[in-house]
Amino acid sequence: MRKPKKNKKRRLWLKIPLSIICIVLVAVIAYVSYVFISYSRIEDKQKLSVKGTATSTKVNIGKTYTALTYNIGFGAYTPDFTFFMDGGSQSWAKSEKSVIKCVTGTAAAAQIHNADFVFYQEVDTDSTRSYHVDESKLITDRLKDYNSVFASNYHSAFLMYPILQPHGASNSGLLTLSKTKINSAIRRSLPIATDFMKIVDLDRCYSVSRLETDNGKELVVYNIHASAYINDSKILDNQFKMLFKDMESEYKKGNYVICGGDFNHDFTGKSVKKLNPKNKEEHIWASPFPDKMLPKGINKNTKYSDGKTTATTRNADIPYSKKSFTVILDGFLTSDNIKVNFVKNIDTGFRYSDHNPVVMKFSLK
Repeated sequence: MRKPKKNKKRRLWLKIPLSIICIVLVAVIAYVSYVFISYSRIEDKQKLSVKGTATSTKVNIGKTYTALTYNIGFGAYTPDFTFFMDGGSQSWAKSEKSVIKCVTGTAAAAQIHNADFVFYQEVDTDSTRSYHVDESKLITDRLKDYNSVFASNYHSAFLMYPILQPHGASNSGLLTLSKTKINSAIRRSLPIATDFMKIVDLDRCYSVSRLETDNGKELVVYNIHASAYINDSKILDNQFKMLFKDMESEYKKGNYVICGGDFNHDFTGKSVKKLNPKNKEEHIWASPFPDKMLPKGINKNTKYSDGKTTATTRNADIPYSKKSFTVILDGFLTSDNIKVNFVKNIDTGFRYSDHNPVVMKFSLK
């Protein structure tokens, strides 16, 4: 009679771990379902709100203006910050105080260079990773007398990875500012991954802002942050095809066209080798810029006024040092009817972001 009791005990001990496994499995399935069910894309050609009080009503032909583009890295990237998706260990910024300091520093760059037009990327508005600091408000509160347009390109459910410090929920986007009145703006949805990678590929887009010039034409301003972590070259090519076709269409109408942003490609096509002669790392986001796809009349501005090859991005797998992998990803595209007088990548030592700003001076012909 005792043996059956022992067998019952054994079966009981077997049931306990099986029950735990079943509970964990159900929880995982429920979570994955939640992430995918909550996933959605913002519709294409969404109208964007124009805020602020720009003092000028028209862009003047022949006048020299200054533009600045800066990926602010959601306010997290102090020089010692490493990011889990780049091979580092961190998922959140150090602290709310650190976020505010970094974002304020990137806003100061626009003031230092007296920028008339500003293109920011990775601007969080309400994200776990940046302690729910509204970085868009931080910037616009500091930069007075500008119109501003915000286009969301990341609105994720609560992501449980990394396990020890979950990336959490994210709300982030592109912020464009202008000292001249923006008459209207729309958000264009870019092609993105359709498989599991869509969860980490953001809701990629570019924004289009329209300003009146004093000769009856328009200055059409594009702000873009292209995909970084996908391996499908067709998707990347289709993103640029869409952008270039849009820009070409405006140029053929006689309008002036500027695109600033983070292209997630080696913008010069040569900066990877020049900046990393002994480093053999390869990254999808450091592939050469697709120069051959550029339509006639649209130019890439890489003739740097200081004659230097200054990196605009570091890989955040390790704290920033001379050993860091660096590349030029950021810059400006302009149409032929715009004269570019100056362009320079500003070396900040990656003090406030994993990117450095790019400054361009230009005039409309």
